[in-house]
Amino acid sequence: MLTSPGMRLSSLLAMPELRLEVVTGGDDLDRVVRWVVTTDLLDPGRYLSGRELVLTGLVWRNEPADSEVFVRALAKAGVSGLAAWDLRAGEIPADLVEACRRHRMPLFRVPEEVAFATITETVVRHLSTARASDLTAVLDRHRQLVAGVTEGAGLGPVLELVGGDLGMRCWVLTPAGRVVAGSHPLPARVDPASLARVFLTTPRLPHRLPAADVSIFPVAPDTTSRVADWMIVCEGDWEEWPAERRALTAELAAIVALERARLDDRLSVEGRLAQELIRLVVSAAAADEILPRLELTGLDVRATFVTVAAAARGTLRPGELRGLLREILPERPVVGLLDEEAIALIPVERGHDIAGEIHEALLALAPGLAGSGLAVGVSDIVEAGELRGAVEEARYARRLAAGRTDPVCVVGHDELATHVLLLASVPDDVRHMFRVRLLDPLRTYDEVHKADLIRTLETFLQNSGSWTRCAEQLHLHVNSVRYRIQRIEELTGRNLSRLEDRVDFFLALRLG
Repeated sequence: MLTSPGMRLSSLLAMPELRLEVVTGGDDLDRVVRWVVTTDLLDPGRYLSGRELVLTGLVWRNEPADSEVFVRALAKAGVSGLAAWDLRAGEIPADLVEACRRHRMPLFRVPEEVAFATITETVVRHLSTARASDLTAVLDRHRQLVAGVTEGAGLGPVLELVGGDLGMRCWVLTPAGRVVAGSHPLPARVDPASLARVFLTTPRLPHRLPAADVSIFPVAPDTTSRVADWMIVCEGDWEEWPAERRALTAELAAIVALERARLDDRLSVEGRLAQELIRLVVSAAAADEILPRLELTGLDVRATFVTVAAAARGTLRPGELRGLLREILPERPVVGLLDEEAIALIPVERGHDIAGEIHEALLALAPGLAGSGLAVGVSDIVEAGELRGAVEEARYARRLAAGRTDPVCVVGHDELATHVLLLASVPDDVRHMFRVRLLDPLRTYDEVHKADLIRTLETFLQNSGSWTRCAEQLHLHVNSVRYRIQRIEELTGRNLSRLEDRVDFFLALRLG
């Protein structure tokens, strides 16, 4: 496959709408940029694959030493350049400049009034144009195809041109079997669910499906997990095609990948609003902050909602997990990421079995999760003012699902213990005060004396107050356990022979 020439860092300086300024690294501006990424992680290395322009607001920087950690991760990942601005400080810190100089990482200053979204959209537009231009160099007679891509007309006109010019009918589908676009209506003999199953299970792609007389191609197999990738389906046997047609399919895959990236709402205003809303809900912000943000994302504050929490094991990246959730969830979900966990808010009517729908959809995708796993928690249906408790409920259900061995596991709110439902509705300040009052004396003592009182308490409660079983599990003498329990009682003023005190400690540990 021919690759796009991308764009050079020096091209950024020729874009008047960006007004970027070089802070350091002016001798390395011939580096090629193939994509743009925004991150607030201190070590984003695992989410980078090389030759990106990274944008950051320096949220990750808590002390000067953090700059070395951040820039070293970018350099190790092969990032082409960094563009930054600290809105809080109103400047780029000297330690970041020095770290970039040390690692030969070109650094640009972003003007305060220029949004990262503007930079992202401008760079993506130029990269799309570069990819399209590369296609014309290979297949000059498809200049109309290039025009369709660069004008943002979507994949429909592109596939129609390929089908009309070469007589090659083709379609783009998701791993869930949804048809994204096609040159013609999908023939009756071609079942989308069967195509998706073959795409997820076949060991090697491209793959011909003789019964339907089609060939299946991945869009971005080197950079995307198959369960999160799209597929191109073309009529005919790809092994019998001439070199020109194979080249067209390869370039078409590159264009589809760019179109998919363009549709990724994380780069849009809507996607950023969704991320901000999720963070507000999780941080227990006041209702007068959350409800207006719900409306900004297009949700009705009078509706009822379900929250979903999901996390993956293995190779599935957080961004891919987020896209997968948006693909399988009904209605218009608002989805955000918290580190490696995806959180979704879904407007639903009462009585809707969201957990069952999610489980059915994920079972269909399970063959593509070989070597990975997916744990999902689903809350009860709540009003807009109860979203914080619902998110807590979904996250606890997700942790319960993660403890099971099934490759795909969905746990609904009805499987949670009563105390979990109770704790999910307790305000954060009350939870914090309760936890601090009971456990902080023990944590402080453990830090000073390395006494392991917290672990002893938890094991003691798990064994229903049995001295012998607790001692066996901790590999201690019974007298040592008795001494530790006595110390816990002295530090907290509680009596662990009393049921109400045991319950308090149990709840405090669950809140921790």
